[in-house]
Amino acid sequence: MDLKELRTQIDALDDTIRDAFLKRMDICADIAAYKKENGLPVAHPGRERDIVVRLTKEMDADMATYFKIFYSTLFEVSRAYQTKKTAAGGKLSAMIHEAIENTAPTLPVTCTVACQGAEGAYSQLAAEKLFSIPSIMHFGSFDGVFNAVAGGLCRYGVLPIDNNLHGSVTEVYDLMKKHKVYIVKSVKLRVDHSLVARPGTTLSGIKEIVSHPQALGQCKRFLDSLGKDVKITECENTAVAAKTVAESGRTDIAAIASSACASLYGLVEVQSSVADSDNNHTRFICISKSLEIYPGANKTSIMFTLPHTPGSLFSIISKFAALGVNFSKIESRPIRGKDFEYMFYLDFEGSLADEGLLKTLDLFDAEYPDSAFLGSYSEV
Repeated sequence: MDLKELRTQIDALDDTIRDAFLKRMDICADIAAYKKENGLPVAHPGRERDIVVRLTKEMDADMATYFKIFYSTLFEVSRAYQTKKTAAGGKLSAMIHEAIENTAPTLPVTCTVACQGAEGAYSQLAAEKLFSIPSIMHFGSFDGVFNAVAGGLCRYGVLPIDNNLHGSVTEVYDLMKKHKVYIVKSVKLRVDHSLVARPGTTLSGIKEIVSHPQALGQCKRFLDSLGKDVKITECENTAVAAKTVAESGRTDIAAIASSACASLYGLVEVQSSVADSDNNHTRFICISKSLEIYPGANKTSIMFTLPHTPGSLFSIISKFAALGVNFSKIESRPIRGKDFEYMFYLDFEGSLADEGLLKTLDLFDAEYPDSAFLGSYSEV
């Protein structure tokens, strides 16, 4: 039998599967109506387990495993369809609707914005891209920015969340879990690091380089080229690093920072463009104490925890995949003090004007009480 004949058989089977799928989903709609009328939950894990056991009884172990994966996806699709048919708006969707209705068309022109570091920090540059006339308050730590926003001292805070060369700013992820704040916008900023120092400093005479760990990581190849005799010192911010060098009185110390910082603190560029790639971008998020969803919001972020059990992450992903949702980022972090449990951060694309997506978020919120809706926003 040749390939064409085999594919003809597959096509015929696909037609049969399609017809059976459509009939199954029609019955699912009837089941959804019954569950809604009688106040029954959509999910019925015992029933799903019994179906898989019954249908795999005569299969070999290898094929049974494939069948279970296939039916797990079918169950998720069925639950998503039933949820769309039965779910009334929950607390989360009501909060989202209220935010969409009450949020102004654009960010305010002027407001108080919290940034980590010192004058000239990249977070400040990001804030100036988001706001026309921001009043910047600088804080010594990321936690200080979160506290300023959560405590009402500043309406907004701007923080780095990830970099295309060096990955995520993990401390910010951890603090998103700790504080009850929301992402209202994000902005991508091209980062061009320079080696800056006091006038008279030469590259060969540098014995110490100071900067933020993310900046140091983004310039690893350059730092490695200097040899092991150069001391690498971490500090809380690139602007703080530049300020430290300016105030040191030394000509054997340099900072990795922006050229704007060099001008601001009276430093010179010993070497420009020292990052590992010219394509170096950092994404910053703008956070707020209240949920604000501005027109054009097309990205949503959520955070949740899962036990270390087979299929737990697949169950989450398939809920959204059934709606055709595209994930733009998913990242896990171990939870301190809990063996084999992880916190996941998920970005997905799509408008929350989609009621099916809202109902899925409601279901997700109810099933995973430790989850957090972080906001729906657009990127500048």
